[in-house]
Amino acid sequence: MEKHNIKPYTENNSFSQGAYDRAEKRLKRIKGFYWHLFWYLCVNIFISTNKVLSNLEDGESFNEAFFDFGTFAVWTFWGIGIVSHWFGVFGKNILFSKQMVFIPFHKH
Repeated sequence: MEKHNIKPYTENNSFSQGAYDRAEKRLKRIKGFYWHLFWYLCVNIFISTNKVLSNLEDGESFNEAFFDFGTFAVWTFWGIGIVSHWFGVFGKNILFSKQMVFIPFHKH
């Protein structure tokens, strides 16, 4: 630890505590996104399966039952929420990273 000048964690070291708190908050946000994605997939597969089976029982062909707007409505609108959640968790770092900002300036 002396070679890299890394200080061990102490309660008085507020810089390390702040970094730890930010990392913990980021980890919770990432975990929250993946739980959101998990439930999005589970619920939509369940709803879509029930919708298709119900339409098949009503005498529709598989193509008519599967490609009905009602089958994809929840996927679409909840998907907008998933994309927004993804952007809130991961997008800022991808779009506004320091490398992306300085790339045009180093070309000349």
